Amino acid sequence: MALITSLFASLRRSEEGQGLAEYALILALIAIVAIVALLFLGGQVSGILNTVGTSV
Repeated sequence: MALITSLFASLRRSEEGQGLAEYALILALIAIVAIVALLFLGGQVSGILNTVGTSV
């Protein structure tokens, strides 16, 4: 009985690690999308901020 209990406990811990890995992958994907967006839109954002800065 103790063997079955320890087996279920180890499976439960494995799922927590899997969830953490999934969150890490989602966070990495969001970071990659943000970097790519900044690369393509960086010049436009800089121009808008310069316009706002000079008008203030």
